[in-house]
Amino acid sequence: MAKITVVGSTAMDLVVTTSKRPGAGETVLGESFKTVPGGKGANQAVAAARLGAEVSMIGCVGDDHFGQLLLSNYKSNGVITDNVEPVTGMETGTAHIVLAEGDNSIVVVKAANDRVTPAYVDRAVDVIKASDIVLIQQEIPEETVIHVSELCAKYNVPLMLNPAPARPVPQVVVEKAAYITPNEHEAAILFGDEQLGEVLRRYPNKLFVTEGKNGVRYFDGTQEVLVPGYKVEAVDTTGAGDTFNGAFAVALAEGMSLQNSLKFANRAASLSVMKFGAQGGMPTRSEVEGSL
Repeated sequence: MAKITVVGSTAMDLVVTTSKRPGAGETVLGESFKTVPGGKGANQAVAAARLGAEVSMIGCVGDDHFGQLLLSNYKSNGVITDNVEPVTGMETGTAHIVLAEGDNSIVVVKAANDRVTPAYVDRAVDVIKASDIVLIQQEIPEETVIHVSELCAKYNVPLMLNPAPARPVPQVVVEKAAYITPNEHEAAILFGDEQLGEVLRRYPNKLFVTEGKNGVRYFDGTQEVLVPGYKVEAVDTTGAGDTFNGAFAVALAEGMSLQNSLKFANRAASLSVMKFGAQGGMPTRSEVEGSL
């Protein structure tokens, strides 16, 4: 069984569905409101666990009601929570999501996720050392992302960096990561005005740019490759990228070829958008294999 560690955020998603996205100063009527488990780190951990990996989470929640619910959600999905600590006197992170016009807009409040510090991660270094692959995102402090990249390099553990939410990434992290998985918007933040094709060639078999339903693009050392996505009827695209990352990590950790890993991840991501909520549609291993 693949051993995967996720260092990242845990949050409760507060989701509003509406037919029209409000503009600045505008009020519109919504159709529904739900609270569902989320956070990019948590989403990737749950995705990987549902696909059959042994997943350990390193993160923080608040000592509030949301924190209790999210710890229970981890456990019900088989995620190991030995290193998920409730922070006294602090709120759990939240994501405020508007679903409208076939897409989503998200505002993230980090709260307890800011307590995922380098010192906090060091307490779980044995878990990192024993991992087949480590996943990390950017809803935790930047110094922690740098520190984890250094730990993974020190102990020869592949690091998958999902640079979301979009912000510049220190070059040391780019160089030490084994896999980097931005979407098109995030890639533009990372690499500025550079042509995407040139950047892909600079990081062969390392930089994988996701293009939503179109698939994922990378350079294989010889040519630029687009691994196509799968057409489905989307209900909620929230969490599709996290599902892709969790599935990609599982496939790589199990020793699948790069092409097959990407196909597996694309299929998992396509299935995830067919139900409501970031985690609501995340598929099981049998669901992905049965639809490939």
